Amino acid sequence: MKNIEIRELTKEYGAARAVDHLSFEVRPGRVTGFLGPNGAGKSTTMRLLLGLDRATSGTATIGGRLFTDFHDPLHHVGALLDPQPAHGGRTARDHLLALAVSNRIPARRVDDVLDAVGVAAVAGRRIGTFSLGVRQRLGIAAALLGDPGVVLLDEPTNGLDPEGIIWIRELLRRLALEGRTVLVSSHLMSESATFVDHLVVLGRGRLLADMSMKAFIDARSAPRVRLRTSEPLRMREVLAADGLSTEEAEEGRWRVDGAQAERIGALAAREGIPVLELADERASLEQAYLDLTADETPFAARSGAHRPCAAPPAPTPVRPARPLKRPGTT
Repeated sequence: MKNIEIRELTKEYGAARAVDHLSFEVRPGRVTGFLGPNGAGKSTTMRLLLGLDRATSGTATIGGRLFTDFHDPLHHVGALLDPQPAHGGRTARDHLLALAVSNRIPARRVDDVLDAVGVAAVAGRRIGTFSLGVRQRLGIAAALLGDPGVVLLDEPTNGLDPEGIIWIRELLRRLALEGRTVLVSSHLMSESATFVDHLVVLGRGRLLADMSMKAFIDARSAPRVRLRTSEPLRMREVLAADGLSTEEAEEGRWRVDGAQAERIGALAAREGIPVLELADERASLEQAYLDLTADETPFAARSGAHRPCAAPPAPTPVRPARPLKRPGTT
């Protein structure tokens, strides 16, 4: 499988610099989350990688090659940047057939991916009648059409219902387990935490973090333990003797700063103190992300009155998606 390699990538629009000497690498076999505030340069970077825009300087390559150098690109790279551009007058099947023919992909693959993303039942309907969620599924079907080794998805859960969000989570995990290179942009931190292995975080076009999700959260979390015991006073004395201070929390629990559960558990076991609850408290991905990007958000909302949003259109019913077969399998 191929790596995505971004090297000193810069993109300027007049006096504005959307991407600023950006360098990172996306490796196969894991889901890499591409995070950052609005205007951070995520979508611009993905467009540059796919040859949809030209860099001011630097390179964005896939397996050492420019995307535009691939003769049959869907066999190598599958991407979803925006589900809207598909022609509204075409049916879902015809849209995928056009892509298949232009990339020398067998027509039978079209029905495979339609079934895999759960929209086979509406394959004969015109795309213009679809809800955002169904368009999103169709866009993912197009990205998977050529069975690519590299998959790029920009906000793949946008418009999906709860079943669809669970499905995309499982799909991304499966793609990574198959050894593919997976890069996913998302604003949903709580959802990203369920499937992301590695993080690349941008702020104002610059790289802020490039590390595993665990390392990212640990780096922005002070060690703290949540504790509940049937002998709190005795436990407090033992902790104090070991140089640890406690803070009373809700429902009879205590918090111990500067320690990990393993250390507290060992102390309790040594003294024979019953422990009813013991857990490390860590920042969530969302908390760690907000802490890192607090000064890198160009579009911060102000408090005040706002108009209520209009109700969204009713979704187009789709049946549950099925696992996608690899070409040549039965």
